[in-house]
Amino acid sequence: MRRRIAWSTFGAALLASSAGHAADAPAPQETARVAIVTSDVDRFYALYDDPAIAAQPDVLATRYLADASPGLVEFMAMRRITPERVAKALRDKPDLYRDARTCAATLGNVRGRLAASADRLAALYPPAIFPPITIAMSRGTPVAAANAKGLYVSLEALCAAKFFEADDEDRFVHVIAHEYVHAQQPLAQVESDSDTVLHASLVEGAAEFVAEQISGSVAYTHLLRWTAGREAMVERDFLAEMDGQAKGSRWVYNQLGTPDWPGDLGYWVGYRIVKSYYNRAPDKAAALKAIIEMRDPAAFQAESGWTPGMTL
Repeated sequence: MRRRIAWSTFGAALLASSAGHAADAPAPQETARVAIVTSDVDRFYALYDDPAIAAQPDVLATRYLADASPGLVEFMAMRRITPERVAKALRDKPDLYRDARTCAATLGNVRGRLAASADRLAALYPPAIFPPITIAMSRGTPVAAANAKGLYVSLEALCAAKFFEADDEDRFVHVIAHEYVHAQQPLAQVESDSDTVLHASLVEGAAEFVAEQISGSVAYTHLLRWTAGREAMVERDFLAEMDGQAKGSRWVYNQLGTPDWPGDLGYWVGYRIVKSYYNRAPDKAAALKAIIEMRDPAAFQAESGWTPGMTL
């Protein structure tokens, strides 16, 4: 069933195309697949603009989370978003929340681009599901998360993550596309401390690859820049460590990393393994289905034809 993208008052302000007189405009066509919920952002800034409340981070955080949307409730449970953590972020990182409003106000084209990405996903992968996207204020981290119920974005965190891409609009589109792929992946629905580096890297690399197909770019563009000329070195190290535990490794979920070794390099290696698999597959539609529905990362890697430093 196709659904029109649903925006709250705040979200509607982002749409350059919404200008004009409603009475003169034709009835909107129900063509977009993705519902985008921004009501939590509205409520947050209504409290934020009240000096009596804004001066009390604990009160602001408690009142904001007390009336959370269903999507934010799910996000809170997934990523330990609590009043105490939001209040601490408000005290420690006030610029995040001040700057996020300006960032969001520049995203007038995001709606159309996400709708186009969803249409592209439907064309490439007919079994795709289209759960709602909730954009909310969080605790400054994480940038986003997803499961089969929906996609959840921390507005202030994604606005600040300029190391991904400097352009706010591009960053929102490509990161959200990456997370939307996770909603499709069976392996992304369960997180386990026993996951290997290869497992986690292929889940993320598959999301990067499919996001590129539907939105025009991967989300982690900074890794493409850093790895240029270092491909063989990085991938030889990965090959030696890929059977180790992902949690606590230097390959995934390790924040920004260092100038000598950026965080989440496994995303880039996983993307390369997936791209190798796709490039050598004679049936591209079947290959894309296998990438999204991957259940055995070790078998997938063995079939991919990937070797460290190969040209792709």
